[in-house]
Amino acid sequence: MNGCVSHTLCLTLILVSLLSNVLAWSSQDLHCGACRALVDELEWEISQVDPKKTIQMGSFRINPDGSQSVVEVPYARSEAHLTELLERVCEKMKEYGEKVDPSTHRKSYVRVISHDGTKMDLSGTKIDGDVTSRLKFACESIAEEYEDELIEFFSRETDNVKDRLCSKRTDLCDHALNIPHDEL
Repeated sequence: MNGCVSHTLCLTLILVSLLSNVLAWSSQDLHCGACRALVDELEWEISQVDPKKTIQMGSFRINPDGSQSVVEVPYARSEAHLTELLERVCEKMKEYGEKVDPSTHRKSYVRVISHDGTKMDLSGTKIDGDVTSRLKFACESIAEEYEDELIEFFSRETDNVKDRLCSKRTDLCDHALNIPHDEL
C-alpha cells in the first residue's frame, strides 16, 4: 500500500480534487462573466443618455468676488449618474443566460434579451432563475467592491473598459486571458 490506504480513498481524493478545480473554475467564470456583463450594461446605459444633457458640479457657495465655482459636465459620465446606474444595473442580469463551452466546459454569460428587440441565438444557453440569481449576486458584489474603479473608468470614457477593468485592474478574468493585473 504505497501512498494511499485503499483504492477507494485514492479515488475519493482524486474526485474531491477534481471537483474543487471545477468549482473554482465555475466561480472564476461567474465573476468574470458578471464583470463583463456589468461593463456592457453600463456602456449601454451611458450610450442612451442625450450627450447634450449636463449637470452642474462644484461648490454652490459664493466666492469673495461674488462668483460661484460651478461647472457644467456631461450627465452621462457624471459621478452622480454612474452612482445611480451602479445601484440598479445588476437587475439587468435577469436578461442573461449561461453558455458552457463543450470542449473546455468553461462558462460564459450572454444576453438573452437584446436591447433593441432583435432575435438572439440562444442555442446551448441555459436560462433559469438559479443562473440569473448567481449572476446578479456576483454583479452586486463587484459593483460594491469596485465602485470607485468603475466610476473612475467610466467618468474618463476609457477605451476597452471591459478588458482593462475585468482583467488588468482586477483579477476577475485573469484565468481567462492569463493577464497579470495592475496593482491598485
